[in-house]
Amino acid sequence: MSEIKIVAASIVNFLKQQLEGESLSVDSRESVEVGVQCIETAFELTADELARGLDLLQLVRQQKGAPAPADRDEAERLKNEGNELMKAERHREALAKYTRAIELDPRNSVYFCNRAAAHFKLGTHEAAVADCTAALALQPNYGKAHGRLGIALTALDRHAEARTAFARAAQLEPDNESYKQNLRLAEERLASPGGERRLDLGGLLQNPALLSMATEMLSDPNMQNLISGLMTTTTPPAGNGAAPGAAPVGMNALLEAGQALAQHMQSANPDLVEQLRRQMRPPGAGGAGGAGGNPAPPSQ
Repeated sequence: MSEIKIVAASIVNFLKQQLEGESLSVDSRESVEVGVQCIETAFELTADELARGLDLLQLVRQQKGAPAPADRDEAERLKNEGNELMKAERHREALAKYTRAIELDPRNSVYFCNRAAAHFKLGTHEAAVADCTAALALQPNYGKAHGRLGIALTALDRHAEARTAFARAAQLEPDNESYKQNLRLAEERLASPGGERRLDLGGLLQNPALLSMATEMLSDPNMQNLISGLMTTTTPPAGNGAAPGAAPVGMNALLEAGQALAQHMQSANPDLVEQLRRQMRPPGAGGAGGAGGNPAPPSQ
């Protein structure tokens, strides 16, 4: 991608940011929209090229120097509020908190990385790539930013770039099994483009995080009672007066057990749950988690 295209993409991204706000009048918005279309057409910008544009507003703010201590404290408070909103799945509100934090302290890579997670939850994967790239420009050895970049790139079917991102994340955090698994999945996609991705049951059963979770769940007295109750529930014999087509006795218990297990897994290890979802999801279902499959909420 040429330097001229990078500048053009950066201008388009800046104009689109202004359209997302409420500072422009109706007439001004129409003018800006026309300008965006003209620049995109004149420079033949693709979606991938737009995602690689720079954040011009961010660059200007960085030139102003370090933020005041009060601004840094306020930015950290906003970031923490954003994290809580992410846990509550109020992603758009979290995005606004992270954006305000960035405005106050544009040199903090964590804020960009966290906003990338919010963008991913909202399905704006190109914006997630841009924020991860901004985070890595500030902190090149930021493992989590590399990992989230890989997930966003996978959602955009940019698997070669995703593999590079996951490889770097795994190199920086060698104990993170999620990065290793994502790297293996990216390599599988590149090895068999368009081919059917088969479920690796053996790999699932050998996953140390999954084995650890299973052991923990089986030692939980509540889970033991649930499983015991499920095993003693039987289907009623024929001719007992059950209505035709009615669900057999035990079906509700089975559904309740499945929901309880899913909730327990989600609360115990959300990263592992998302990893399993990606491995079992068929090709074309949205890459790294699709519209509903996402990284765990930020903890930084």
